[in-house]
Amino acid sequence: MQTIKLLIDGQFVESQTSEWREVINPATQTVLARVPVATAREVEAAVGAAKRAFAGWRYTPIGTRARIFLRYQQLIREHTQEIAALLTAEQGKTLADAEGDVFRGLEVVEHAANIGTLQMGELANNVAGGIDTYTLQQPLGVCAGITPFNFPAMIPLWMFPMAIACGNTFVLKPSEQDPMCTMRLVELALQAGIPAGVLNVVHGTAPVVDALCDHPDVKAISFVGSTRVGTHVYERANRAGKRVQCMMGAKNHAVVLPDANKEQTLNALAGSSFGAAGQRCMAVSVVVLVGAANQWVPELVERAKSLKVGDGAAQGTEVGPLISKAARERVERLIASGQVEGAHIELDGREPALESTLQSGNFVGPTIFSKVKPGMSIYDEEIFGPVLCLCQAETLDEAIAFINRNPNGNGTSIFTQSGAAARKFQEEIEVGQVGINVPIPVPVPLFSFTGSRASKLGDLGPYGKQAVLFYTQTKTVTARWFDDQTVAPLNTTISLSK
Repeated sequence: MQTIKLLIDGQFVESQTSEWREVINPATQTVLARVPVATAREVEAAVGAAKRAFAGWRYTPIGTRARIFLRYQQLIREHTQEIAALLTAEQGKTLADAEGDVFRGLEVVEHAANIGTLQMGELANNVAGGIDTYTLQQPLGVCAGITPFNFPAMIPLWMFPMAIACGNTFVLKPSEQDPMCTMRLVELALQAGIPAGVLNVVHGTAPVVDALCDHPDVKAISFVGSTRVGTHVYERANRAGKRVQCMMGAKNHAVVLPDANKEQTLNALAGSSFGAAGQRCMAVSVVVLVGAANQWVPELVERAKSLKVGDGAAQGTEVGPLISKAARERVERLIASGQVEGAHIELDGREPALESTLQSGNFVGPTIFSKVKPGMSIYDEEIFGPVLCLCQAETLDEAIAFINRNPNGNGTSIFTQSGAAARKFQEEIEVGQVGINVPIPVPVPLFSFTGSRASKLGDLGPYGKQAVLFYTQTKTVTARWFDDQTVAPLNTTISLSK
């Protein structure tokens, strides 16, 4: 069995821990590897290596940093299929979804290679007599990232490339459920030229997370994951005086107006609700059907029925397994609660038809409920599975008010051919990321991930311009220089008001 290593000071080392977790293929239950829960001493060693490396890395020329990420993006391109195969084996999503996972992270690496223009400061010349004011965007020091199981390629690539490109060093804690493809990306990062100590990796569970939150040499923490854990990380790291960003849970709504393109809309809803087995914080989990769009329910059910459930590595599979047995049991529990609490089950994905070799896998097929209302568990909770809730509204105003009453604010979409309706929606909706005829409105890295309200803690999002602000400290310099003939007496006070 493969043993997952730690990365400390440029070396892949085997943990000395006595506590291990198994990495399990969720489709077949095959044990793929074992991953350590790093010891306190190993976490200390990783942070110490990052602190020592920062002393030199922070002064590495910006062009040198950029060229590393130019090489890194090429290496990722060359190994995309290999990384995607690892991802599918340990996480379960289809190969097509896995390649998309890698590609969306690759886009951030490409953006990091442009750090020369992203990290520029500002200058105001001659703000007063002979005085200039300018800003420097300086790195913070040791930063840390805590990543979830559902995007083991994309989300680590949201974090460490931008942090390191800005001149910081980094300690990454991947999900212990599927660390293999993340570690392959780390190997390629070292091959691209990231120096020893600049990137370090520790594995583990809550004690490792707490150690990173508490460590005085860690200056900033980026987190993506559940609301429960994210709230804990934010509060604990804040108490320790760190800069923190936490992207957390969601309940994303899509509004469908009767004038929407029916074929495109139904296909978009099926893909965004059931793709990746619904294990996306940006998945569409609630559809608000307005007026006559309520008549589309049977066709949406037929689309969902046609999706093939199976091993993500098999050709033609469209819905893979959930990450674990516990995840499957939780989703099945919530489906049962929907029936008890009064929702109407249009399509039940429990116990889907499977090949004999997959009977022990963590599979739930596409599931659709209609007549869903707030107060039901399937509406109030983030299910994180292939379950879609259908709600009704008579008007667009009613749909907007309905969504705005939900506490979460990761993403929302509207499907319509009316420019006036789309503009009204984007102006009045209180959600951070809006799609217009786009089901999953995650922005490209030229922009930033801008989830809001209960879906986010911290002011700045990952990747894009906001990530540069998060991973740097703005220092403002006000300077006045004199030539030899105009040196003022030592007792002269310089007034900026003159």
